[in-house]
Amino acid sequence: MSLLFTAGAQAQTLTGNAAAGKAESVMCEGCHNAHGGFKTDFPEVYRAPMLNGQNAAYIAQALQDYRSGVRRNPTMKAVADILTPAQIANLSAYYAVPKNQSVK
Repeated sequence: MSLLFTAGAQAQTLTGNAAAGKAESVMCEGCHNAHGGFKTDFPEVYRAPMLNGQNAAYIAQALQDYRSGVRRNPTMKAVADILTPAQIANLSAYYAVPKNQSVK
């Protein structure tokens, strides 16, 4: 029974609201899209990628993968764990807009 529920939940796709995503992106902007990129050395050295213009489905999948543990980064897991499916859709829609275009 749980397999049927999971398959049904994955088949449902939420359409995000880019304007709502812009308002929700405050916690993301400190690392992603910072001028010159953000580099950290904890828990390992990496650069946080620029997100603007990225494919919305890719961003949503990445957040789901951090949540499930498929992708491993403690900071991103903590962020992904608190996001609702609607917030993930909104953030994905917002970051799919190229940086040089405004979101209203």
